[in-house]
Amino acid sequence: MRGRARVPFVIGGAVALVLASGGLLLARASASTNNVTLDAAPKGVTVVEAARATFRPTRRFVGTLQPWLEAKVGPQLVSAYVDTVLVRPGDAVKRGQVLATLDCRNASASSQGVAMQARALEERQRALAHEAARVEGLRGQGFVSENEVEQRAANTAASLAQLAALNAQLTGKNLEVNDCVLRAPFDGEIASRSIDPGAFARPGTPVVSVIDRTTVRLSAEVPEGDFAAVAPGTQVKVRLLATGKELTAPVSRRSPAANPSTRTVHVELDLADPGRLLPVGTTGELRVEVGEPQPASELPLRAAVVRGTKASLFLVEGGAAKAATAKVLGESGASLFVEPLAPGAAVVTEGRALLRNNDRVAAKRASSGAAPAEDAPAEAGRPAAAPTSAAPSAGASSAGAARPAGAASAGGGRP
Repeated sequence: MRGRARVPFVIGGAVALVLASGGLLLARASASTNNVTLDAAPKGVTVVEAARATFRPTRRFVGTLQPWLEAKVGPQLVSAYVDTVLVRPGDAVKRGQVLATLDCRNASASSQGVAMQARALEERQRALAHEAARVEGLRGQGFVSENEVEQRAANTAASLAQLAALNAQLTGKNLEVNDCVLRAPFDGEIASRSIDPGAFARPGTPVVSVIDRTTVRLSAEVPEGDFAAVAPGTQVKVRLLATGKELTAPVSRRSPAANPSTRTVHVELDLADPGRLLPVGTTGELRVEVGEPQPASELPLRAAVVRGTKASLFLVEGGAAKAATAKVLGESGASLFVEPLAPGAAVVTEGRALLRNNDRVAAKRASSGAAPAEDAPAEAGRPAAAPTSAAPSAGASSAGAARPAGAASAGGGRP
């Protein structure tokens, strides 16, 4: 009886304990609930400070290194089998040095035959000349007629003409024989060897190629809009992709007319290379500065969306994001140059795609305001040139350059 009396008290205590535990859990869950709307919460963004810079546009052109002299040596008059080729690519040769020989026994035999005919005709012409002289002496004594004298003189002249024709034919045969020995036309190096012994060569078939690299020509095609930028004497910065060498050289010559098909102008720079260290047929990059330096603000390219000559960006002012536009001066690698912004302006780089004007933000500063400059891509609308330059560090001054304003591009948040 006493045990049965405790049962209601145990059940009541258990129910009270369960209710108390549920109340505690409900209070805890309610305390962790965020009652603030997402729109009202500050948005996390990353900002950089716009760096002061000096912008100066440059133009970039791609050219090809070519030898000062180049000759493809091969037979020009005869067709024959190649007998020997005495050089390989890379060999240095002197003017007149034998490079290859052809099997020209047929041409040699023909030359000898013509030479013998010319010798026989020369002897006959000499005898006719003596006979004509004797007949001319007899005419004064009345032993021969005028007609006979004229016939002897005509035979002598005809024989002399035949001799001249055979001598001309002999000269042609000698040229064919000489064409069987291929010689270097100038001092230089062997660039290529096209045929080996045993192959059949026809007139115009190159056997070896000889080049002279004591002076190398860097030739490029420039858009007609940059005609004035590459006037003869203009100093050009050159970077050779094959060796990584950088140098400065003046424009040596510029074509006075544009190519009617490509609307480009041919320019050349002469690069002295007495040591023959520059490989020809390789690529060279030309950079020409144009315009005057002007103050600018440098931003990472991902911090703005560029349309035409305007860049759309967000500035952080007083804990809020402010939409702004700035005039684009150009691009260089991963940097964008715009007209100067307010000193110390904080520009949003990450998180800008979710922002609207006057949104509250929680800004975090990036470690650097400008990415290192790289080679700019080809300029939109200009197939042969694109402006570029090195991007300056914060507070530094350098020649900026870039895609000129008006070329469509976009940074972060490109639609």
